[in-house]
Order: sequence, then structure tokens, then C-alpha cells
Amino acid sequence: MNRKTATAVIFINFFLLGMVFILWGILLPDLAQSLAMSEVVSGVFFTLISVGAIIGAFIGGKHIQKFDFMSSFATLSLGIASLLMAMSMVTHWAWLLAGALFMGMICSSLFTIGHTVIARLHVAKRSKMMGLMDFMFSLGTLAAPFYISALYLLEKDWRWPLRWLALAIILQAGYAWYAARRGKKFSAVTAPQLRNKLSYAEVIKQPIFLLLALAALGYGAVEFGTANWFVSYAQQGRGFTGEDARLVFAYFTAGMVISRLTFASLLRWFSPHRLMATLASIMAVGAFMVKLASDPSLMSVGNLLLGLGLGGLFPLLLSSAMDIDSDKGPVLSGVCVIGSSIGVQIASFGTGFWAHFAPLTTAFWTVPIGAVWLWLMAWLYSRQLKMRAQTIGK
Repeated sequence: MNRKTATAVIFINFFLLGMVFILWGILLPDLAQSLAMSEVVSGVFFTLISVGAIIGAFIGGKHIQKFDFMSSFATLSLGIASLLMAMSMVTHWAWLLAGALFMGMICSSLFTIGHTVIARLHVAKRSKMMGLMDFMFSLGTLAAPFYISALYLLEKDWRWPLRWLALAIILQAGYAWYAARRGKKFSAVTAPQLRNKLSYAEVIKQPIFLLLALAALGYGAVEFGTANWFVSYAQQGRGFTGEDARLVFAYFTAGMVISRLTFASLLRWFSPHRLMATLASIMAVGAFMVKLASDPSLMSVGNLLLGLGLGGLFPLLLSSAMDIDSDKGPVLSGVCVIGSSIGVQIASFGTGFWAHFAPLTTAFWTVPIGAVWLWLMAWLYSRQLKMRAQTIGK
């Protein structure tokens, strides 16, 4: 397989997936108004995405390595495009919930393939390339608010952002299919005896990988608690206009982009465990600033710090785990996706359920609480990495 072509396919896909994941939170006020969705229904919508992601990660982590990665990538991308087109035509929120479950399943399988392929194609630069891959995801999240605002200048209809994005994914799927036909087939492992060793139970029994899963849980809670609810929180809880709320939210996605683009360079001066603890601390400070501030400028700074701390954490957590045991790449990726998806459920549904009984300004405390959890798990994980490095160095 041509390394550059495969890398380009995955990077483009992750950019589009970033837009897919983030736009639901941005469109939520319009979705809720158009389809009469309550806060609880909105929370269920985000929960079903994460439930689907858990199912997809569990199945994909164990079985996706049996198939050619790029052919699977193309097929799954077409599935996402079809779902987006179908969801843009719904007239009742129940159909939207059904689409959310399948979308989560397909997206998590794409994440598993992307992480595994990049980790195996770029062994010498694993942290840097995985950081760039997740940078492309964050670049998509950064582009989404501006993409939606631009389309809204033409027609304020939440359906058209889904349709145009579906068309872009179809074109990307065609490129993926071309890459699959051009090179030799590529799967995670080649020997049947190695396939049988890809077990979640075996991985999760190791304390360091258990901490990886728990940190991923906090990561999902903070990232998608912010992504899914901040715009609604800023509008309903702080009285921002839709345009101002999207602009302040863009500071969060900008921080994510900057962090994922630059964190690998910082490894020249920081050890992985020390950089991990530093990023987690910046993230926690930003999370509390966003919640406690009411001034748009301070909230923007908080969102920027939150993104700067959070952005580099996920690729750093996962690449450090793959450095320990790269042969279990699909399962390690699956562990991260499952952990983060559970965190998404807790933050997304928990915020919506809480907001049903209390103001959204109160329910939004789920994000700072998730930040405290992530800081603690990332710190414990970094200690494990430090002890492991010291043991190997002896």
C-alpha cells in the first residue's frame, strides 16, 4: 500500500468526521425547535451516538483486522454519507435517534481503522502522525461552526449542512476506494494465531491500560460535554446570540487544533508523562473558567485553554499505549473509543437529564466534574508511564 495515499485518505476522513461529530451540538437549538426535542430527548440523541460507538468499537476492535482496511474504510464512509442524507430528511425526532445509533457504530469503526493504520504505517513517528491525524479531526471541528454559519447566510435550515457534508464524504469514499484498488491489501495482522490474541479482557487486566480506559472516559465527557452542550448553554444560560455562542465555541475548537498540531513537537523538551500531566492541568483550568465566567472574553479564554489542554491528550494517551504494545493496536484504539463513548453518555445524557430538573447553567457543571476526573486519571496514567520508563532504563 502506498503510505502517502493511505495517510491522505485517513486524514481527509478524520477532518470530515470532526465536522460530523461536532455539528450536532451546534445545530441542537435548531434541531430542538424544528423537531420539538426536549432536553431529555436531546440527551438521548447524544447517548445513542455513544452507545453505537461502544458497539462499533467492540466489534471493530476484535474483527475489523480480518478485512482489508481501505476497502472497509470506503464502505463505512459511504454508510456515514447515506445516514447523513437520510437524517436530513426526517420529520420526527424518533428517526433522528435511530440514525444516531448507527452513526456512532460506523464512526467508531472508522476511528479504529484510522488509528491502527497510522500507528502501523508510521512506527518511527507514531506520536507525531497520530497527533496530526487527530489534528485533522480537530480542524474539522474548528471548520464546522464557520461552515454552518456560511450556509445559514444562504438559508437557515439545519438540513442543508448535513446534505453538503454527505456529498463531501461520498467524494472521500471514492478516493478511499481508489486507494484500496491501487495497492496491496492491508490488514492489522497477517497470522491467524496473532488474531486470536486480540482480546479486550487480556488488555484491560493490565493496570496501565485500565487507566487508559478511565482517562478516555473523562476525555469523552469533557470534549463532547462541551461540544454537545456549550452552544445551548451559552444561548439559554448566558443569553448569547446564536452567532456569538458559535464564535466563543470556536475558541475551544481552535485550541484543540493548535494543541494537536504542536504537542508532538513539545516531546523534544518534555517526557510523555510530564507533558500529559501539564496538558491535563491546563484543561482543568480552562473547564472551570468556562463554567464560572459570564463575560464572553473570559469565556473565550477559558474555551481556548480547555482546547489547548484537551487536544493533545487523546493522541498522547493512545500513542503511549501503542508504544507499549503496538500489536494490540485495534483493541487499544477500541478501549479508548469505548471509554470515551461512555464518557460521552455520562456528560451528554447526564447534562440533558439534569437540565430537565434544573437550569442548564447548573447542569453544565458536568463538564468541570468530568475535567477533574480526567485530570486525576491522566495523572495516574502518567505515573505508570514514568515508572515503566524508569524500569526499562535500569
